[in-house]
Amino acid sequence: MSDFDLVLSGIVVLPHRILSPGWVAVRGETIAAIGEGVAPAARERHALGAALILPGAIDAQTHSLSQKGQEGFAWSTRSAAAGGVTTLVDMPYDEGAVVNNAAQVTAKAQDAAREARVDFALYGTVDPAEGAVRIPEQVEAGVCAFKFSTFGTHPTRFPRIAPPLLAECFAAVAKTGLAAGVHNEDDESVQAGIASTKAAGITDWRAHGLSRPPLTELLAMAQIYETGAATGCPAHVVHCSLARGYDLAASYRAQGFEATAECLIHYLVLAEEEDMPRLGGRGKANPPIRSGAEREGLWRQVAAGNVWLVSTDHVSWSLDRKTHANMFDNASGVPGLEAMVPAFVAGALKRGVPLTWAARLMAENPARHFRIDHVKGALTPGRDADICVLTPEPIVFDAAKTGHNVVGWSPYDGLTFPYRVAATWSRGTRVFDGTHVADPGRGRFVRPPLTHILAHANPAEQSA
Repeated sequence: MSDFDLVLSGIVVLPHRILSPGWVAVRGETIAAIGEGVAPAARERHALGAALILPGAIDAQTHSLSQKGQEGFAWSTRSAAAGGVTTLVDMPYDEGAVVNNAAQVTAKAQDAAREARVDFALYGTVDPAEGAVRIPEQVEAGVCAFKFSTFGTHPTRFPRIAPPLLAECFAAVAKTGLAAGVHNEDDESVQAGIASTKAAGITDWRAHGLSRPPLTELLAMAQIYETGAATGCPAHVVHCSLARGYDLAASYRAQGFEATAECLIHYLVLAEEEDMPRLGGRGKANPPIRSGAEREGLWRQVAAGNVWLVSTDHVSWSLDRKTHANMFDNASGVPGLEAMVPAFVAGALKRGVPLTWAARLMAENPARHFRIDHVKGALTPGRDADICVLTPEPIVFDAAKTGHNVVGWSPYDGLTFPYRVAATWSRGTRVFDGTHVADPGRGRFVRPPLTHILAHANPAEQSA
């Protein structure tokens, strides 16, 4: 009788090497062993041939509750399972209940656990009127990071955090051992850009990019990294669309500061001049999708090791909020959970970028970043058996046909991916088999152990 419950054999993609042929063995909910060559026996065994076996992805940025009554965790985690994503890290800007205190963290975690099909972690934020006072209680309640913004779209729902308050919040977060993630657009510059674009009478697909030129991002990134340097807080930019932004982060790291930047999958796949004329409002995101040349620059930053995470910034707006002829009337953000992993693999293969980056940027690094690498992020014995299998079967993506998303549209509709997600395992249980998805309620709230995050805290700030 085998000692393993499950063994998968195929091409095992690890963060720093590929095992071909390789195998992964599971016992209960955890990885028991990995190896190369002939796979061992197991109670359930799948010989997958040329399939890619990757650690289940951790999507570092999702918005499951941005539109009340629209998606929710039952749908977002369904899309996740179908996309090989086994952990969501959900943002705090929920419509009707911004997560900025311990009670909101607990309530959201309990509600999500009733709906989720895969595991989830939570961001927290602050109420500008209260300042940083509730940061410690949210850490106790289990958040894995904090989110702030240098740009505001609403005074309470998505507020701008002014520089003095941002520094106060960073100093408070530094004591906790968590990272501070920031939306990187300079408020004054964006407001001026919007006004000048409207004054010029430009409202079509060009308007969004014109109103938010590269300098609006780079000014904000300089502020974010300088605030991190001044407070000793890990400073993370949650979405950078510009190659220069990653150079900026690298320069701060070279000076000894914790400065990282995250790339969204739509920046690696789409290009303004190629895709925005057909997408219109469906392609509107903050910061905007940039040029094809900028996209290729981002892939060079991936290959150079300057990108820390790849995520989706997933939000499933209903089409009535994404199809206005006037770009300024459309909501910002796109769905991406089903497409992220196959889209990244497709882009990497096209450019000769090693697939090891898929395991690093969508599993290993996110787990480290959110202080959940005690259980997540790697096909390592003792970690959760979160596994994604991709088979070499070209597909033309069509969100309306998959049945695994609430909106039935995607900016990736019509694109061909050379691999498809054929199966997903979450903690040793198959939650997607190519067609069917696990029932709601099996997902768990993943939180960093307090001892684990305190090990990352700034010693000077801890003793202050």
